[in-house]
Amino acid sequence: MMIHVYLDDLRPCPQGFTLAKDVKECILLLQEFDVDILSLDHDLGWSTMETGMDVVIWLTQQRKFPKTIYIHTSSPSACTAMYQTLYTAKPEGMSLYPHRIPDDLLMQIAQGTYKSEP
Repeated sequence: MMIHVYLDDLRPCPQGFTLAKDVKECILLLQEFDVDILSLDHDLGWSTMETGMDVVIWLTQQRKFPKTIYIHTSSPSACTAMYQTLYTAKPEGMSLYPHRIPDDLLMQIAQGTYKSEP
């Protein structure tokens, strides 16, 4: 089963995505499901030292990449670091974007009209 995962502790989860509020939840979803779109925040609250970069490191070490990754963090320096780490390790054919998911794509997913690339 293919799912979309949204890692964030504060922002509302877009319709059609599975919310992961922390690194542990996100990695569990990545291990258990085929992930089409993964959208990553960096800072995940004051109660944890773990960040979206921990997911990025796990992805690069395990070589278990989704088809597409968006980095929606509001921290420019964290976005750059996450993007650069993923860019150097990503497999051919994986899409990587250093910004939030575009509204038209969110609408397609919410309406059930989104078709993943094969």
